Amino acid sequence: MRMKSDQTLMGIKASEGEVEGNKYSSTTFYLPADLAANATSKTMGAVTVPYKFGDASEYQKWANFEKNFPATGLPVSVEFDIVAGKDAQGRDSAKVVLVAIAPRSVARPAA
Repeated sequence: MRMKSDQTLMGIKASEGEVEGNKYSSTTFYLPADLAANATSKTMGAVTVPYKFGDASEYQKWANFEKNFPATGLPVSVEFDIVAGKDAQGRDSAKVVLVAIAPRSVARPAA
């Protein structure tokens, strides 16, 4: 199931290298999520959640923001795919996968 949303991108990290002969390359985008409460806790506010999307070259598409990345985050449009799968304990669970992300144009006030 696909879901589109406007979000605020809080950070981007590219990773590339080799460990024990296995090469890796990825870009991670950090997007906000509300803190979830449970039976033993109360929460307020948000945290960032990492979503991998593309290889390390994906970072270059965003490099123009590197010197002036806003402290309050960058408005983006995202698309997620929600898929079913098994978690680490073998139970069925939903997984949210980032499938598209792009800077959102923000209207500027008239001069």
